[in-house]
Amino acid sequence: MQKSNATLLAALLLTLAACSEPDSGAAGKGAAAIPVTTALVQPVDWVDTIEAVGTTKARESVTLTAKITETVRKVNFTDGQRVDAGDVLVELTSGQQVAALAEAQATYKDAERLMNRNDDLVRQGTVSKQVADTARATHDSAQARVALLRAQLADRVVTAPFSGVLGLRQVSVGALVTPGTVITTLDDIDTIKLDFSLPERYLAALGPGLQLTATSIAFPGREFSGKVLSVDSRVDPMTRSVVVRAELPNADHALRPGMLMTVHVLRPERRVLAVPEIAIEQIGPDSFVYRVKDDDTVERVKVTLGARQFGKVEIVDGIDADARIVVDGTVKVREGSKITDAGKPKDASS
Repeated sequence: MQKSNATLLAALLLTLAACSEPDSGAAGKGAAAIPVTTALVQPVDWVDTIEAVGTTKARESVTLTAKITETVRKVNFTDGQRVDAGDVLVELTSGQQVAALAEAQATYKDAERLMNRNDDLVRQGTVSKQVADTARATHDSAQARVALLRAQLADRVVTAPFSGVLGLRQVSVGALVTPGTVITTLDDIDTIKLDFSLPERYLAALGPGLQLTATSIAFPGREFSGKVLSVDSRVDPMTRSVVVRAELPNADHALRPGMLMTVHVLRPERRVLAVPEIAIEQIGPDSFVYRVKDDDTVERVKVTLGARQFGKVEIVDGIDADARIVVDGTVKVREGSKITDAGKPKDASS
């Protein structure tokens, strides 16, 4: 009996609760307006970026080495020195070659005088042409020997092939060097090359002249601007990527070869509809915005999203320009909710 009374009491309470619950439609119509922030959707200038990671290289770079086996006589540079093309960096011992060159030059001058005298005698008919030809051959041989000794002397002097910054010195005076012995490095870093790889899907969008920015952890907060110089003629069949080469002005020599940099390639500017990301309601794979109607109620509209950047998202399809949407307060509204703008309507792109 007690159990039957308890069951009856429970059923009665449920009925009373159901009767006391207000009609949801009536409540929605009579409820106070929900304060939100709205904005007008307007076209904006949009620059897509392609992000990659690249490595810096010098515009020109070379490792200077010895060409012959000889002893270092003089070192004319210091570590990190700026040099111009043609500057003499290292001189090797060359006493014997200097003496031999002086002897060869003397022989050459004597042969030249003899050749000229015989040419005069041939014109006078005093000597035969054969004698003059022999004198000319001797002259040419002496001239060739002078050129040979000068070339040998040139091998004993290491010069800068182009202007740039030297690396660390690897030899000292008195050291015996052999062909291939590293003396130092030389890099032209007034302009830096930047090589990076991009997936082949971007190939059609790449080309010389595209602007880019690059950053390095070595210089927080600083951006280096440059442009794409060239795109490799081949796509790597293993990674399906293509190597892109850019150049960055480097007047202060802040960048060095071998640095890792984050690259943002800037694609040509285009006009798009963009809204703040907080205005998007994500339900599973679908995206929605709340559009404000003329009677200040909202409707949920499905939209197609595009690129994202800096807290903004591109709207590809779903709403048109000049539509008024809820930006801040989307969690408080539902389909058909009455809203009031907590602030002055603003441009959704701002």
